[in-house]
Amino acid sequence: MATIEDVRDLGSSLERSYEVSVRGRRKFRVGQLVYVAFSPDALIMEFGFPKELRDGLVGGQPEKFQLPSPSDMRFHWVRADLAALDPGEAREFVVDAWRMVVPQKLSRAYDLAHPEGPA
Repeated sequence: MATIEDVRDLGSSLERSYEVSVRGRRKFRVGQLVYVAFSPDALIMEFGFPKELRDGLVGGQPEKFQLPSPSDMRFHWVRADLAALDPGEAREFVVDAWRMVVPQKLSRAYDLAHPEGPA
């Protein structure tokens, strides 16, 4: 069972990433691009995810993942029930979402510094 605390330190430590609070929701950004957001009660984590793979993820594990709200379907976004994720899995989704919004050189540098991954 993952919690917001399992990923907050990671999100804050990723290069160019910072945490903000918007209308009671915790979000992680790189510049103005949001790559992870939490519901106000911190039970749902929304994160960047390739649109072309989204249906497979949601359809394969509907107990963990849901499609974003109809207004967010145009974005690269997926919802996850934090209680259904293990902490390592949640951290991997955070890093993968971060990779979508940073230059490739930062992503490669992270891989070199963390060969075992975020889990």
